[in-house]
Amino acid sequence: MKKIWGSLVFALILFAGNTASAQCSLCTKTAQQLGEGPAQGLNQGILYLAFTPLLIIGVLGYRWWRNNRESNPVD
Repeated sequence: MKKIWGSLVFALILFAGNTASAQCSLCTKTAQQLGEGPAQGLNQGILYLAFTPLLIIGVLGYRWWRNNRESNPVD
């Protein structure tokens, strides 16, 4: 469990300074009309909303893999 939390903290620190563009064409046009500050906030919100389901899927996949590995030992 400590490895999972450590990985999560590392990923959040890694993505904190990232300037990835996660906007569709409609969101980009809207963000351009809002200005620089709100556009960055919109982009960070989109990245946050995309990261959360991926994190949940990753944790569930890891737990499934770990439980499956323990029940089927390889000789």
